[in-house]
Amino acid sequence: TAANLAETLSGPGPFTVFAPTDEAFAKLPAGTVEGLLNDIPALTTILKHHVVAGTVMAADAAALTTATPLDGGDLVIDATDGVTIGGAKVVTADLVCDNGVIHVIDSVMLP
Repeated sequence: TAANLAETLSGPGPFTVFAPTDEAFAKLPAGTVEGLLNDIPALTTILKHHVVAGTVMAADAAALTTATPLDGGDLVIDATDGVTIGGAKVVTADLVCDNGVIHVIDSVMLP
């Protein structure tokens, strides 16, 4: 990929990926996606903001208040009414992969 995230994720892992839906990208202001495709460092930061080292299953989230993504920031986790991370609602949880787990979210989390 343009941001070389595929190389990172092809490593041994495990990783937890919070993957925004197509609708989540569509909610971004006009021109945002196109702008990011022309600013690879910014795109890389945003993509890394959606990946956490280790496996975090939805059931684990209830015991957590934050997670640290690969960009080094902080993501606030709230399991009060469903699970939200960084303000994004998890709409599909626990899609297990060979090197981790994917959770589908309804928003793009901006660092």
